[in-house]
Amino acid sequence: MFAVVTPDRLQLPPGAVVRLPGTWDDYQQLTQQRGDRALPRLKYRAGEILLMVPLPDHGRKVHMLAAIAMAVLDSLERDCEAFTPITMALPQESGIEPDYCLYIEHWQAVAGKDRMDWRIDPPPDLAIEVDVTSYTDVNDYLIYRVPEVWLLKEDELVVYRLEGDRYVARTDSRYFAIRNIPQIVSESLQAAYNSNTSAASRHLRRQLETLS
Repeated sequence: MFAVVTPDRLQLPPGAVVRLPGTWDDYQQLTQQRGDRALPRLKYRAGEILLMVPLPDHGRKVHMLAAIAMAVLDSLERDCEAFTPITMALPQESGIEPDYCLYIEHWQAVAGKDRMDWRIDPPPDLAIEVDVTSYTDVNDYLIYRVPEVWLLKEDELVVYRLEGDRYVARTDSRYFAIRNIPQIVSESLQAAYNSNTSAASRHLRRQLETLS
């Protein structure tokens, strides 16, 4: 399958990333053309549009990361709101689609909402991204002031925390300070490879029960 991007057709093979020069209006036209479909993923940076169709393993890893985050939050008895898929957009400036995002400290501000105004509503406390195709750039989240971004690349998790006007790679999370998140992710992914994601999730929850 070849990549086709025209006013009448959007078609990309799995794993493809297409970069095009474009305006905000071009980006809006592509999102309307895509309609309710989840793919291709679309991103807008000033003067540039990116389109991507993830590889099959992408969704599996996103599910595992989200399950880990939810399990740890449950073990800490912390409430949250989760969103996926979701489009974050600031007109003329940015448009991104996180793999998964969580409101942890600010969940009450978005509970029950079905639409966000990113000029007014708070950003997610945590954005989760799996990068298999070199599509993700943590700095895309700077304009939204997302406090923390998890980026999984080549099965290694990097926790990026917003410090001032830049993201800094850290080994700890502001929301899971008592847990070694990169190690938990590594062990859980290995367990999923050895068995399946359900078995890995159950094993993690049992581990967390012994630590609580």
